[in-house]
Parts: sequence; structure tokens; C-alpha cells
Amino acid sequence: MTVDAADVEARLALARTLARDAGAVALAYFNARETLVVEAKANPQDVVSIADRRVEEMLRARIAEAHPGDGVLGEEYGLTEGTSGFTWVLDPIDGTSPFVNGMPSWCVSIAVLAGEEPVVGVIYAPCVDELYAAGKGQGATLNEAPMHVSSRRSLRDGVVGLGANHHVAPAEFAGIVERLLGMGGNFIRNGSGALMLAYVAAGRLVGYYEPYMHAWDCLAGYCLVAEAGGALLPFPAVGEGLTRGAPVMAAAPGAVADLSRIAGLPRAA
Repeated sequence: MTVDAADVEARLALARTLARDAGAVALAYFNARETLVVEAKANPQDVVSIADRRVEEMLRARIAEAHPGDGVLGEEYGLTEGTSGFTWVLDPIDGTSPFVNGMPSWCVSIAVLAGEEPVVGVIYAPCVDELYAAGKGQGATLNEAPMHVSSRRSLRDGVVGLGANHHVAPAEFAGIVERLLGMGGNFIRNGSGALMLAYVAAGRLVGYYEPYMHAWDCLAGYCLVAEAGGALLPFPAVGEGLTRGAPVMAAAPGAVADLSRIAGLPRAA
């Protein structure tokens, strides 16, 4: 798909606005979380709240008003096909478990695909008022200031983010942790894969790996990391790949080889 820079710029501007507006709605729910209706999805640790649904509904309505030909894929309401070649990929609240338990490590994640390529990525963390944004060929920013992946740190003197969920066998995740620690690395898991990908783009983490992740969790972060100069394991954002999960890895240059070995994956590009 041939992409016009003006089309990307218009959607990036809208995504920035939508992320802040959605974040304000989500933050109001967060501050009143004792009254939230929370449901389990696949298992008791995989939850959804009324906040997730209301925020996604708002995002879908605003996108349809501004770009009626664009498709939308959201975690809560699935895929609506479009005609323009652009598809918005939404996670209204990534990190619902931290959200409902009163922890600040959650965010609004918005990506835009042109065909199967992420050309816009915006992640907003309302509790700390941090807006991560990137457009293809435009670089990446954190609260309007340029950001880049770490250029000096490796796996041995930086921190790696790891993610896991009910799709990942406990023994598989334990093996990843064992190999990482055995190579002298250290890790965090904060409950939001999207936010940890943003941290890679900002140079806070040297890498992130999760054996199974959905498009709505990772594609905004992929755009951020790419524009910030990081390496990525390709994500199959086409056909069934867009609605099913896949391994996700992002890394700064000094951690690519080691993290690839730990994950047992081909080296990211």
C-alpha cells in the first residue's frame, strides 16, 4: 500500500488527541474503581471492566466520525473492516489487572496500520501524564521531546521487560527467566506489555519479550520502537495474524542478540 505522508500526519494528530481524551475517561473510572463492574474473560486473571468497553466505544465513534472508511480492531469489540486501507488497532486500557487493582501501570494504546504496516503508534499513560507518539518517518517522542532506544546499555547492565499470560506455559516462562538471569540480566513485569514497549522506545528498558501477544497490545509499541531506532521481531499483522497472537520482541541494539537467544528466536531486525 502506498502511503501519503499527509494521511499519516492526520491520523497521528487524531491519535494523539484521542489517546489523551480516552485517558481522561479511563482515569475517571480508575479513580472510582471501587464502583467498577469487573468480569473475568479466559480466566480469573484475565479481566475486563466497564471502563474498557466505554473507552473503546468512545474511540470507535470518534474514528468513524473522522475517517469513516478506516477499519478498526479493538480488544473488546473485534474487527470492523474498512475500505481505505487504514486500520486502527486499539487497546482501550492495556493493563486492566493493574488498573482494577489500583496500580498506575496501565495505558491507552492506539496504532494505525497502512495495509499491514504500523504507521502510527500512540501510547498514553494517564497516571503519570506521559504521551508516547510516533509516525512513520517522523521519529518518536515522549511528551513532544524526541526519544530513542538506549544506545549504550546491553542486557547485562540494563533491564528487560517480560510478559506472560494464560497462553504461555509456566515452564516456558520460567525457562526464559532462568536464561535471562543466567546471562547476567535483570527484568521487570508491570502488567502492561504496551507500556513496556514504550519504555524500550524511551530507552528505559533495553528490551521486551512476550511469547504470545495480541495486535492491540503491541502494534502501537512496534511503531514507537521502530521510529526510536530499535529492532523488532516481525508481527504478522495480516489476515488471521491480526486477530490472533504471536511472539513479540523489541530491543535496543546492544541487547538484540542476547535477547534473541534467551527467547529462542531468530535475531530481530
